[in-house]
Amino acid sequence: MERRTWLKSSVGLGALLMAPQMLTAVEQKKFRPREKAFPIRLSSNENPYGPSERVQTAIEKAFVHGCRYPYAYADELAGILAKKHGVSSESIIITGGSTEGLRITGLTFAAGGGEIIAAQPTFLAMMDYAAQWGAEIKWVPVGSDKGYDLDAIEKRIHSNTKLVFLCNPNNPTGTLIPSQNLIDFCNSTSQKTIVFSDEAYYDFIEDSNYPSMIDLVRKEQDVVVSRTFSKVHGLAGLRIGYLVARPALAHEIRKNIVAMSNVLAIEAAKEALKDDAFYRFAIQKNKEAKSKIYETLDYLGLHYVKSHTNFIFFHSKKDIRTLGPQMLEKGIRIGRPFPPFYDWCRISTGTTEEVAQFTKALLEVYS
Repeated sequence: MERRTWLKSSVGLGALLMAPQMLTAVEQKKFRPREKAFPIRLSSNENPYGPSERVQTAIEKAFVHGCRYPYAYADELAGILAKKHGVSSESIIITGGSTEGLRITGLTFAAGGGEIIAAQPTFLAMMDYAAQWGAEIKWVPVGSDKGYDLDAIEKRIHSNTKLVFLCNPNNPTGTLIPSQNLIDFCNSTSQKTIVFSDEAYYDFIEDSNYPSMIDLVRKEQDVVVSRTFSKVHGLAGLRIGYLVARPALAHEIRKNIVAMSNVLAIEAAKEALKDDAFYRFAIQKNKEAKSKIYETLDYLGLHYVKSHTNFIFFHSKKDIRTLGPQMLEKGIRIGRPFPPFYDWCRISTGTTEEVAQFTKALLEVYS
């Protein structure tokens, strides 16, 4: 190795292994980084911060309402969300996490032989559940850039297609559909069938002008959008999300609600919507964590997809079924296999300390 190259790699390695910057006592109190645990779980795209101090206080105050059914509380939250998104309250369905929203929508429109078209790989909650109830799933592989092949999806639509599922940004690839392509596709496709737009990671999109398909719901098109409080708001363990659809579609979906949420989660969600300081903090820390992971992958020469989420999909060049146990031995739990990309890995962002441990472990595995 040339001396210049050796110096460059040595400096790079030193920078990667620098001690992580710690949060201040005030930040720890307000934003609640998760406690250190072994193994470190970077496998489920959870926010490593929260619930925030403000939200925890709201949860504690809500305990007095624990004897009540959640319906009236959910209606109040639906009103807040309706105002936020510029739709009627009838268009909002509060769910037990967005996963319930995905499942009941697939069940509502595709059970008993109806067809759902989805990319591969993508988030499977809707398709796995709907298939149990007799739906037929048609898979369309992602393109070479790991993004959606909208042309191929559109060509697959026919009379028995009840729903087209879009996860945008996509899980696990982290890709984002170009905004005009998304608008054109949803405008066209919603004239033929229902489009479901899973926007669980919408808050991590850095383009402030990027459209939400809630815009099309306001135009009374056959589009259903899911959102969650699990990601940027740090409420994954409380299970609360919501759907947005024109009232007639929402009415049909609402018939299949099975879990809903609970009073504590609803009050937490209401407070989370007001907690701008935590929202900004979570976004910034996610960007910092992604940057550190990118640096590690660049150093190792491992290709990755530029992410619009709180995780990164990278070309591990190792079978994930081998890499997973190797990383777990070093105290890091990484994402599961996503067929057919067995030599790719999804890694979630974590706290500064967790990402530093991931870097150390990955360097050791690839040494």
